[in-house]
Parts: sequence; structure tokens; C-alpha cells
Amino acid sequence: MWTKDKILTWEQLPATVAGWRTQGRKVVFTNGCFDLLHLGHVDYLEQARHLGGALVVGLNTDASVGALKPGRPVQDEEARARILASLSFVDAVVLFGETTPLALIELVQPDVLVKGDDYTIDGIVGHELVLNRGGEVRTVPLVPGYSTSRIVERIKSVSRF
Repeated sequence: MWTKDKILTWEQLPATVAGWRTQGRKVVFTNGCFDLLHLGHVDYLEQARHLGGALVVGLNTDASVGALKPGRPVQDEEARARILASLSFVDAVVLFGETTPLALIELVQPDVLVKGDDYTIDGIVGHELVLNRGGEVRTVPLVPGYSTSRIVERIKSVSRF
């Protein structure tokens, strides 16, 4: 499978998710900007995937990243989506342009909603929707010391420009 085949539109997603469910696969959803992919991201996504049988990653568009984090993203949405899709434990990547992934969560109806342990369960967007359907909302431990902001600052500090 080509990595581009794992980048789905909102229109493609329901049939794909339905197919996984027919196969008995538990659908896991998470989201983020994933601007400069690093060990923290890889570990987090791998842990998320192990909570079910298929991992859908909601990826903020460039416009929504810029609204949340001025001056970002460093990499455009196409690059970020292709890099995420190249990971074997990511089954689908879907772009969303809103500031929260709530509409995408409503579309996916995940069995498991996951964020890092820097969130509380009741602070995770969509937690009520998932819990009301009988699903799970989980947090996974983050690798200490890894963040895109930290990497950007490190690059700036060693740059001669």
C-alpha cells in the first residue's frame, strides 16, 4: 500500500471504518498537529495503536495549526500527512480544519479515544460522545523531554542565521 492511500477524505472514512469493524477491529482515534515528527510522537502513536485494531489520526490542517500555534507549522499538511501515513501502526490519516476534532470524532465514532497524559479524561475533546456510546477514553504516557516546540527552540539556538 502506498502511503498516499492511507490519507483519506472525510467522504472515504466512514466506509473504511465500517470495513474495519466488519473485520472485528476496534477503532482508535487520536489527533494532533504532528509538525516535526519525533520520538515522542512515534511512541505516543504506537501506544495508541496497541489499544485497538486500527488507528485513525486526525491531522490539523495548516490553517488550524496556525490558529492554534502562531508561526507554525514548520512543515505543510501534505508533508505531515505523508510522514504519518508512512508509519506502519497508523492505518489512516484524515485532515481537519477546525480548531477541535469534534466533528471528525462524530464521523469516526471511535471505540477508543486517545490523547497523551498531559490531558485529563474530561479535558479531551469528544470524551462525552465516546463514553456515551460505551467506548473508552484513555491517556497514554508521553516520553519526557520531547516536543516540537523544544526542537524548534534548539534549532534556533544553534543556527548561525
